[in-house]
Amino acid sequence: MAPSIYLINPRADFPSYHGAEIYDHLGLTSTTWIADLAITTVAAMLPDNFEVTLCDEYLNAVNLDSSADYIGLTGKSSQAGRMLELAQAFQQRGKVVIIGGPFASLSPEIVRPYCDILVRGEIEAIAPQLFADLQSGQWQTEYVGGQPDLRSSPTPRWDLYPNEYALTGCVQTSRGCPFECEFCDVIQYAGRKQRHKSVEQILAELDILYQHGYSGVFLADDNFTVFRRRSKELLVALRDWNHRQPDGGLRFSTQLSIDTAKEDEILQLCAEAGVHYVFIGIETPNEDSLRESKKRQNVGINLLDQLQRFLDHGIGIIGGMIVGFDSDGPDIFERQYRFAMATSIPIFTLGSLVAPQATPLYARMQKANRLLSGNDQNAYAAAAPWQTNIVPELMSRETLLTGIRWLGNRLYHPNAFGQRVLQFIESYNQSASAISNFRKARRKIDGETLEIVRDVRRLGSDEAKMFSEIMTATRSNPVTQWHVLQMMFQYRQIRYMYEQGHFWEPHLAEYSEPNFSDTSSPIALV
Repeated sequence: MAPSIYLINPRADFPSYHGAEIYDHLGLTSTTWIADLAITTVAAMLPDNFEVTLCDEYLNAVNLDSSADYIGLTGKSSQAGRMLELAQAFQQRGKVVIIGGPFASLSPEIVRPYCDILVRGEIEAIAPQLFADLQSGQWQTEYVGGQPDLRSSPTPRWDLYPNEYALTGCVQTSRGCPFECEFCDVIQYAGRKQRHKSVEQILAELDILYQHGYSGVFLADDNFTVFRRRSKELLVALRDWNHRQPDGGLRFSTQLSIDTAKEDEILQLCAEAGVHYVFIGIETPNEDSLRESKKRQNVGINLLDQLQRFLDHGIGIIGGMIVGFDSDGPDIFERQYRFAMATSIPIFTLGSLVAPQATPLYARMQKANRLLSGNDQNAYAAAAPWQTNIVPELMSRETLLTGIRWLGNRLYHPNAFGQRVLQFIESYNQSASAISNFRKARRKIDGETLEIVRDVRRLGSDEAKMFSEIMTATRSNPVTQWHVLQMMFQYRQIRYMYEQGHFWEPHLAEYSEPNFSDTSSPIALV
């Protein structure tokens, strides 16, 4: 009898800036922002005689009564609570539970009691042995993978995935990042030596995603442009591939570092290839905080000028923003707000500094006895972005929470958010050589995205006024319309996230600075 396995990507423990939980909240089709690469890639490594079923919990309920011989769970720290909850439920039903992925690799001692088989590290090199053992029924309790050559990574099994319910497809062209940011757990898992798939592999994966109807793809690299020669070669290939598509090209998004702006050629190639927006970990305008966290690539430059260079090439930005570094005093919240309002970046992923397990920051906080204790929050880091697992250096935890609560409400008050969108519309300049023939988004969930955008008007009179002003302004720069719709969708998701966490208190935006004497917030500190 053929062995069977049920591969599950659990929901996150809390809505996120990059989530799509707003669809469910508004009674629309369950949707995920980015199609899951983990379970589809693992499925591609299974021997042909395995029966495999995929479950992305963002899209389908987990079947706790699955008849599969093996249950495979994966997840990041943001999914850890739900992942372990599901593992325990399957254990109670007598199932053989396998757990792998980033969280299992970085926090094995937490995961160990919840699984029969623990998979640490990347799976490509150990997959043949693991699945042969499962097939024979003589499996080990732990398998440890390394950092394999990505040319051995198979094409994900997108034919098994419900692609019609994912907004964006996903391709990982590399793993690893040479930088050494103290708070980053990615390099602890994927390493500082970046490894790459071949251009041929990447284009083959894009061909399949295109066939499945996607109009956009997230390039899930830790730092897409860090090796310039390789990045340029790939961008040229993406540009040429996009021009060949009969139904229009794909819009790409990715993650990269701000030092990319130093080289005009690579920004131009991004625009020509269809890279429409990027996530940049700006973190803070406080250079002392950047130095302490070893985020050296952001030090000694004019952040505002460098960020504008992306917009000058028609590339939108989502900015990472962190408060609570050791060099941050109570003035950091006003300073971050002033910085944000000087940019043309509407979306900032604001969060408190957290110390994920296995990071240098975690080790330093542990040595200084500054890690919060009492449960597994230490290892999960934080579910909601305003939570933290460390004790700040220059302010109390209460001051940190009061400050970030003020900052979040100030940033996303419709007046301030609307102002940044208007600044974006005014300053955005699409490159003359940029691809302009993009594939139309025609699926049901794409239509529902517009319903979510329109729902912003129903949040209140200030929101309705903001919406009207923004839509009117896009007529003066029509090439910004796609970007603006994405921003408005993400704004609605953020408002939902803030409301779910009892974080949304718009009256705080009336104050020009945080009121640190106000301790009435119902939000949990951890």
